[in-house]
Amino acid sequence: MFYSTSYQSPLGKIILVANETKLTGLWFADRTYKTETCIKQENSVLKETRAWLDGYFDGKEPGSQPKLELVGTEFQKEVWQILETIPYGETMTYGEIAKIIAKERKIAKMSAQAIGGAVGKNKISLIIPCHRVVGTNGKIVGYAGGIERKIELLKLERYEQNPH
Repeated sequence: MFYSTSYQSPLGKIILVANETKLTGLWFADRTYKTETCIKQENSVLKETRAWLDGYFDGKEPGSQPKLELVGTEFQKEVWQILETIPYGETMTYGEIAKIIAKERKIAKMSAQAIGGAVGKNKISLIIPCHRVVGTNGKIVGYAGGIERKIELLKLERYEQNPH
């Protein structure tokens, strides 16, 4: 069984989806993802997620996060796990993530575009911080929630872009 609720953030309405024990989705409402049929009701996972979001949007570095259920290909999950390691207020480039995966897989090279595709399939935005992934030289590019939101999220985290 899946449960859903919405959360009104300073950057727009966010949809939250969970099963009985784990968060399965968190995205801005103007972005559409296919999901299971949900009961419009909060459960303990959604309440925990709401508290996490309250702290995050208050400008506090979030503490413990809700348990997550990652639904995607093995490659996507591999990329998302790297995203979870990007510290609050910091960024990583698509190319840097590609190098990490290439090294882990013991291959010569991984496509930054492939990384971008996997990042774009992330259904648990903010908690899996895809907004912390930037282009070459720190250029703010690509975000399913919109570039303006990405900029605002990075500002909220007090990220300072290093001009190159």
